[in-house]
Amino acid sequence: MPFREINSKMVEATVLPGQKLFSQRGAMLAYRGEVSFTPNMQGGQGGLASMIGRRVAGEAAPLMTVEGNGTVMFGHGGHHIQVIGLAGDTLYVEADRLLAFDGTLQQGTMFMGSQGGVMGMVRGQVTGQGLFTTTLKGHGAVAVMAHGGVIEVPITPGRPVHVDPQAYVAHHGDVRNKLSTALGWRDMVGRGSGEAFQLELSGNGAVYVQASEEKL
Repeated sequence: MPFREINSKMVEATVLPGQKLFSQRGAMLAYRGEVSFTPNMQGGQGGLASMIGRRVAGEAAPLMTVEGNGTVMFGHGGHHIQVIGLAGDTLYVEADRLLAFDGTLQQGTMFMGSQGGVMGMVRGQVTGQGLFTTTLKGHGAVAVMAHGGVIEVPITPGRPVHVDPQAYVAHHGDVRNKLSTALGWRDMVGRGSGEAFQLELSGNGAVYVQASEEKL
């Protein structure tokens, strides 16, 4: 794993010759060694076709390629940072939450309607995350940003986890997600709990939840 957590808002990455990583533009705080930072016009991995797909999906965050031989400290906007390790599985996360990730990870986008059907699409509108999300797959590490601290909640078969859509950060593993509702007569007369919608995640993996209902 190339990322080392310095504190809750800064990580350090080791960059080795012949390897590269991607980071959000402007996220470099300091570095040692011979390291270059190049704007990545394709917005990450996958070439021109993938770039077009991400832009159409609204998941084309401005990234830069980091290469060389040294160490780099990253942070952005004072946001809390969570490092997530992947061991061949897929991380689902909004592009604007990505701080940095291994260049070996395969990057893509997923249509939200493919998980949860119509409610998957509704979820995108309720959470303000749109109809697509970014996927990163393979072996490596990802540093994501969040408001407040982040906790990792395990998801095990037969025990789904329900998350406030605004507090959802990312999830990984063999996990299905859909939007569930808890509207009842109390909500209809204005006496609801304010928790009418939740994300239901089921399967085998983990979901990351931030200590705030504020988006980045």
